[in-house]
Amino acid sequence: MKALVINGSPRKDRGATGGILSHFVEGMKNAKADVDIIYSKGLDIGECRGCFNCWENTPGKCIQDDDMTEVLAKIADSDILVLATPVYVDGMTGSLKSLLDRSIPLLQGRFELRDDHCRHPRREHAKTEKLVLVSVSGFTEMDNFDPLIEHVKGLSKNL
Repeated sequence: MKALVINGSPRKDRGATGGILSHFVEGMKNAKADVDIIYSKGLDIGECRGCFNCWENTPGKCIQDDDMTEVLAKIADSDILVLATPVYVDGMTGSLKSLLDRSIPLLQGRFELRDDHCRHPRREHAKTEKLVLVSVSGFTEMDNFDPLIEHVKGLSKNL
C-alpha cells in the first residue's frame, strides 16, 4: 500500500500538526505502508488559472511547469492520500489549498452522476482510494474543525 502524506503546515515538522502527524506516519510504516511525505510550504506551485487546458487541450496535464507535475504523479500513484493541516481561518492552509486546486488534471472534464450529484470521474491512472485528514487547532471547541471537515468530505467525493 502506497501512502502520500501532504503536510500543509507552514511550520512543517516543528508544530503541532507535524507532531501528531509523525505518530500517524509511524503507525502507517508499522503496518508496512510505503509512505512518502511532501510539504506544501516551499513548493513552487502556482495557483490554478482556471484555463481548463488540462481537460480540453492537454488532457491530464497542466500547462504550468512547476513542482505540481511531480506532486500530481505522486497523488495518482498513491492508494491513500493523507492531508495534514492546522485549522486556518476555518479551513486548511493556503499552500495546501493551492496544491489541491491544482489537482484537477487528475479528473476528467466530463460529468457523471454519482450518489445523486454531478461529479468529475477520475482519470484511469489515478488510483487513490482513501483520503485521510489529520488536523490540529488552537481553539478548544471541536466544532472549529467542522468547515475543514466538510471541505475534505467534498474533496473525497471526487476520488
